[in-house]
Amino acid sequence: MQVAVLGTGSVGRAIAPRLAELGHAVRLGTRDPTATRARDGWTELPSVALVTFAEATAGADLVVHAGNGLAALDLLGQAGDLAGTVLLDISNPLDFSAGFPPTLAVKDTDSLAEQLQRAFPDTRVVKSLNTLTAELMVHPDRLPEPTTVFVSGDDADAKRLVTGLLTELGHRDVIDLGGIETARGTEMWLPLWLRLMGALGTAEFNLKVVRPT
Repeated sequence: MQVAVLGTGSVGRAIAPRLAELGHAVRLGTRDPTATRARDGWTELPSVALVTFAEATAGADLVVHAGNGLAALDLLGQAGDLAGTVLLDISNPLDFSAGFPPTLAVKDTDSLAEQLQRAFPDTRVVKSLNTLTAELMVHPDRLPEPTTVFVSGDDADAKRLVTGLLTELGHRDVIDLGGIETARGTEMWLPLWLRLMGALGTAEFNLKVVRPT
């Protein structure tokens, strides 16, 4: 599968090489590849080409938004024609303007995922993986037992594609929450996630939904 990963922060740099390792053709998108390469500590990722956002999405079967949630609309506006494309949004609308811990820029009656779906109505948006840290997104087996991830979206085929990818990554319990509006719930988990990270002293934890036997 041809995959475009948009965003060169810790999440994008975790997702892109892992998908390449799994056999996918991956391009990592950034605003300015020259400026990105000039960053202190930048290293090239194995089997992953660093290109512009629009070059990354050209011909992609799946686009992964791994950038800053507050900049998502601007970033995706530079990503070329996404009509018909499956867009996996793994970002969160975290607002750090008042310091740490951040607040949510959108919540309760809306979500970032819904905003993206409204802004790009011909794109098939799926929300997932935004409830855990980057290392666990790509290596859930770092935890001693299986945990739970979620998918939200209006297009059943798009959710099936994303669920298949989650399975490839090693996620064994994937719950389909329903339409894109259900992303409100997973995005609003982040305030508690941040407090748990502080209490536990680590970001390596996740939810596990235990059902009746």
